[in-house]
Amino acid sequence: MLDRRALIAMILTSPVMPMAARASTPAIVATTGMIADLARRITGAEVQAIFGPGVDPHGHRPTRTDILALSRGDLILHNGLNLEAQLTDLLTDMATQTRVLAVAESIDPGLLLNDPAYAGFPDPHVWMDPTLWSTAAQAIAAALSDMGYPGDLAANTQALLDDLAALDNYARTAIASIPEPARVLITAHDAFNYLGRAYGLEVQGIQGISTESEAGVARMQELVTLIRDRQVPAVFVESSVTDRSVRALIEGAAGAGMIVATGGELFSDAMGPEGSYEGTYLGMMDHNITTIAAALGGDVPGRGMSGKLAM
Repeated sequence: MLDRRALIAMILTSPVMPMAARASTPAIVATTGMIADLARRITGAEVQAIFGPGVDPHGHRPTRTDILALSRGDLILHNGLNLEAQLTDLLTDMATQTRVLAVAESIDPGLLLNDPAYAGFPDPHVWMDPTLWSTAAQAIAAALSDMGYPGDLAANTQALLDDLAALDNYARTAIASIPEPARVLITAHDAFNYLGRAYGLEVQGIQGISTESEAGVARMQELVTLIRDRQVPAVFVESSVTDRSVRALIEGAAGAGMIVATGGELFSDAMGPEGSYEGTYLGMMDHNITTIAAALGGDVPGRGMSGKLAM
């Protein structure tokens, strides 16, 4: 049976590897759903994401299915900034045969936050700020234009950028409606720092930026003290991360005589179910912003900025 490296070598040396000869419209493959959704909006075509709903990109090791899917792309889109750390070697190998674009690395490095747990690496969760994600969208559009991708890329890209601007405006209004002392977002891991910086939320992850880190007793006590001092009404679980640490924090707060609720489930490293509004980037972020604001005492419409959120 072929191992993963042998399979990569076989694919890369195959005479059928050049995909442009096999289809008139270039095929696009993305790692995360957030990236795939941008490409779908820009092209109006189907774009495969190899990480589905609930998949954690930090620790995901490429499967044979992933390798084959990536090999079929004329353009491979990934986040970069060490998000897909287990795919680094694979993507480097793929780049010798096809175009590979790290969309988050198109963003001005001066706008990136540091990852305190990994010296020399920035925080990769840039999609949590719609204004930064607009830059990623424009990088994808530019790459497709360079490839001669058919269709009205300019009009589609502008419509997407308009929607991202509307999302940014909604987020500012929604987060500003939370009473100032309660503007504290506590989640399983540090995926929301760009959201916090953009809209004035203090963000505290139980774990670090990578989901592979663990929270110790001292960290739990720090957060219990923060909940007490700021009277934080809710903490949040994430769809792609186990809720074990959040449950432990709630129990720790209860042991200190405080009742703190679960404010809801947020989409951090993956979007919602395929085919749903929450399974799009706009829906994912609308859900997150609305859920956070409502649980922390803000004033937001129950079904989000455009009335499309699931009840």
